[in-house]
Amino acid sequence: MTKQPDGEIAHARKQPTRSRVAAREFSAGGIVVKPRDGKWWMAVIEPAGRRAGKRGSSPERDGSGRAVLALPKGNIDAGETPEQAAVREVREETGLEADVLTKLGDSKYVYVRAWGDGARVFKVVSFYLLRYRSGRLGNLPAETRHEIARTHWLALEEASRRLTYKGDREMAVAALEFLASSGASSDK
Repeated sequence: MTKQPDGEIAHARKQPTRSRVAAREFSAGGIVVKPRDGKWWMAVIEPAGRRAGKRGSSPERDGSGRAVLALPKGNIDAGETPEQAAVREVREETGLEADVLTKLGDSKYVYVRAWGDGARVFKVVSFYLLRYRSGRLGNLPAETRHEIARTHWLALEEASRRLTYKGDREMAVAALEFLASSGASSDK
C-alpha cells in the first residue's frame, strides 16, 4: 500500500510480467511489382506452417483456416541497412531480384514469442517498393526453402483485400498510391 497525496490509500497492483514489452525487433520487407497485361502484379508468399520441415509443406493458416498470404520480410542483419535487408529478404523468400523504388512506410505491432522465453516483442517492419529485375518466382535458395510453402503473383489492386495482415494490406495501398502518383506505367 502507498499513501497518495490526497490522503487516500492505494493498493499496489502486481503487474503481470507479460504486460510489458521485453524486446524490440527491427525487420524489413518489400513489395516487388511487375507490369503485365496493363496491371501491376506483386509477389506474395505463403509462409510454411510451424511444423514444416521441407518445401511444399502446408502453409501457415490464419484463425479461420485460410492460408496466410503475406509479404516477404525478415530481420535486419548486423551491418545491413533496412533497404539491403528488404532486397535480401525478397530474394530469399521469392527467388526474385529487384531494385528499390521508395520506402512505403513502417508497420508497428506487438506480438508474443511462441518459442523460447515467450516475451512480448515490439516490432517495426520497414517496407519498400521494389521493381522486378530478374529471377523466377519460387526459385528459392536451399537455406530458406523450409520457410516458404508457396509463392504467387497477385494483382496489386487485389492485395488490400487478399493479404492476411493489416500492415501488409496498408503497404499494398501505399504501393498503389505511389505508382499512380509517380506515373509509372504498367503497360509493359
